[in-house]
Amino acid sequence: MKNIFKLTILDRYIIKKFLGTFVFSIVLIISISVVFDINEKIDKFITNNASLQEIIFDYYLNFIPYYANLFSSLFVFIAVIFFTSKLASNSEIIAILSNGISFKRILKPYMISAAIIAIVSFVFGSFIIPPSNVKRINFENQYVRKKSVDYASKIQMQAAPGVIAYFGSYDNANKTGYSFSLDEFDDNMLVSRLTANKIMYDSAFHWTIKDYQIRDFEGLEETITSGETIDTTLYITPRDFLISETDHQLLTTPDLFRYVKSQKKRGIGNIQAFEIEYHTRFASIMSAFILTLIGASLSARKVKGGMGMNIGIGLALSMGYILFMTISATFAVSGMVSPMIAAWIPNILFTLIALFIYTKAPN
Repeated sequence: MKNIFKLTILDRYIIKKFLGTFVFSIVLIISISVVFDINEKIDKFITNNASLQEIIFDYYLNFIPYYANLFSSLFVFIAVIFFTSKLASNSEIIAILSNGISFKRILKPYMISAAIIAIVSFVFGSFIIPPSNVKRINFENQYVRKKSVDYASKIQMQAAPGVIAYFGSYDNANKTGYSFSLDEFDDNMLVSRLTANKIMYDSAFHWTIKDYQIRDFEGLEETITSGETIDTTLYITPRDFLISETDHQLLTTPDLFRYVKSQKKRGIGNIQAFEIEYHTRFASIMSAFILTLIGASLSARKVKGGMGMNIGIGLALSMGYILFMTISATFAVSGMVSPMIAAWIPNILFTLIALFIYTKAPN
């Protein structure tokens, strides 16, 4: 049992090479990405009067960890392909195997390195990066895309147990909803229905209803009450239904779980992006191991085309993995598959590919 956790000189050498190449690839590729991003957005920064302090500390200081973590699986793959191909081209893999060390045993330090990266990536992605995304996305909304969600239509949600609220439309510019209704049920029987031309949001959970009519039902009897204005408390805020495409990036994993659970309970349907994000954060842990196995098995053999051939095949596979993740997420958003299945399908498919490539690795 002790031998499982014991690291040899070879293990430490491979771990050092793996993690060193991983960090180097992140620094190199993210540096290039920052240069291209500055070149693309410099005109908008100047036109919208973004200060240098905001550009550096609000945007790029949060841009770098977000994209480094987002593509960490790709960086793992590149790192494994690069340094393993170098070991193979220098005949180091052959020397290791000829000394009676199996390829399966060689994979031990690879998997330890993948575990370190997966844990760090999960912690960052779940707890550290979401709060930093708030500053980055606020900066982008203010200086880059000037885009925020201020309008929604056909909104239906549970305001309280047995109480269903409906907005024909809602305009956040004037904090006003139109064609509003509030239905109250008791044992699946409608007991009260409020309809109004307008409903205005004040603060917290305070709303003002304009031009309303209330119909109360008791058996076969119906009582109608109408008026111009009535104040009420609804446990609904515009934030509950004005959901932008980046909102799921702002929540830590525990908050994401609570949010999805709460919104499902309230009957809100447009939360697929939040569910996909939640399951993807866990699926990404497995992806580090899968891509490490593919990369090590693929590049351990010395090939005629040299390192370039391995890197080319590796990049093609990693891009295929990312593309497949995007396609499966699209299926989840459209409702064709569940978000959990969409997050795990790429891992299942590429696990089979990894096992096939592993059987072809040198022994």
